[in-house]
Amino acid sequence: MTIKLKVPKLRFKEFSWEWEGNIFWNIAKFSKWKWISKEDIIENWCLECIRYWELYTTYWETIKNIKSKTNLDKNDLVLSEYNDIIIPASWETQIDIATASCVLKDWVALWWDLNIIKTKNDWIFLSYYLNSKKKLDIAKLSQWISVVHLYSSQLQTLELNLPPLSEQQKIASFLSSIDEKIEKMKEKKKSLEEYKKWVMQKIFSQEIRFKDENWEEFGEWEDKSLGEICKINKGTQLNAENLTESWLYPAMNWWINPSWYNFEFNKLENTITISEWWNSCWYVNFIKTKFWCWGHCYALENLKCNNLFLYQILKFNENNIMRLRVGSWLPNIQKKDIENFNIVLPTLKEQEKIADFLSGIDEKIEKVSDELEKMEEFKKGLLQGMFV
Repeated sequence: MTIKLKVPKLRFKEFSWEWEGNIFWNIAKFSKWKWISKEDIIENWCLECIRYWELYTTYWETIKNIKSKTNLDKNDLVLSEYNDIIIPASWETQIDIATASCVLKDWVALWWDLNIIKTKNDWIFLSYYLNSKKKLDIAKLSQWISVVHLYSSQLQTLELNLPPLSEQQKIASFLSSIDEKIEKMKEKKKSLEEYKKWVMQKIFSQEIRFKDENWEEFGEWEDKSLGEICKINKGTQLNAENLTESWLYPAMNWWINPSWYNFEFNKLENTITISEWWNSCWYVNFIKTKFWCWGHCYALENLKCNNLFLYQILKFNENNIMRLRVGSWLPNIQKKDIENFNIVLPTLKEQEKIADFLSGIDEKIEKVSDELEKMEEFKKGLLQGMFV
C-alpha cells in the first residue's frame, strides 16, 4: 500500500518535511461578537468596525483598510487584536459562509455574527488556507434550516494540516504579494473607469469640444430622437429550426453579458443592443461578434451616425434609459419609448473623434481587466496547489 504524504503540490524548494495534522481547537482560541445595529454605523465617526456581510462584498483574506465606522462606546464592544481571524456565523449559503479574513489592525469593533479566532500560527497563512483547501470542509460543518449558521463549537472540530511556522510565513508573504498586485490592478481599473465617467460628462455636456484638422470648431450639436437615426428591432425567440450543431455565436437576451449557445446568428457584428425586460432593462451593450438577438433585446441597426459614438452616448445615458421602464412586477421598456428617446448629435467628424477617444480609454480598461483576470486565475491555481 502506498502511503500518501501530507505535502502540497506546489512548494518552496527549501521545505521538504511533511505537514502535521491537528485539530483547530488545539491551535486557536475562539470568542464571540457583540451587537452593533445598522443605526450605529456612522460614516464620519472615529471607531472603525467590520460588519459580517462585508467579508463577502468588501474584503479578501486580509483586511487593512476599514470601510465602516460607529459611534458606540468601545468599552461595550468586542475590539480586534492585530491578526485576529474572523469568519461569518450566519449567511444564506453553506459555501459562502466559509469565508475567512485576517484583521491587520488593533481596536476595530467586530460586528454581530462573526466568529473570532486567535492563534499562535501565522494568521495570514491560516486565512488563505481556510478560504481555499478547507472551504468545503467548513461549509460541511455549518447547519442549515432557513439561514446557514456556523458556530465556534463546530469550527473547533475542523481538521487541519499545518507546516512549520517558517513555511507558513513564507506562503503568507508570497500570497500577500500576489494580492497586492491584484489590488493595484483593481485600483488602476477603477481610476480609468472614474476618469472615463468624468471625461464623458465633460464631452456630452459640451464643456470639452474637439476641433477639426485645421483646429477649427465643429458645428452645433443637434437634438435627435433615437428613432430618427437608427432602426430599432426587437429580437425573436428561438425555434427548433434555428438550432445548429455549431457553437459559433453568442445569444443576447436581457442579460448584461451574452451567453454562448449553439444557435445561428440573426444580427451582424458591431451592433448596439438595449435590454428590454426584467432587472436589467436599460443596459446598453456593444456586441462585436455576430449573435442571436432574443426576444427581450432591442438591436439598433441601419445607423445614420457613428456606431461607437452612439454606443458611448447611450452608455452615458443608461440612467435616463432606465427611467423609461414601465411595470412593477416584470418591468420592461416599450419600443416607442426607446424610439422617442432624445440624444444630442454632433457632426459625423466630431462623432468619430469622440468615439476614437473614448474607445481608446475602453481599450485600456479592457487590457487591465484581462491582466486582472489572469492574475486572479493565477492566484486560484496557487491556492489549489500550495495547501494540503
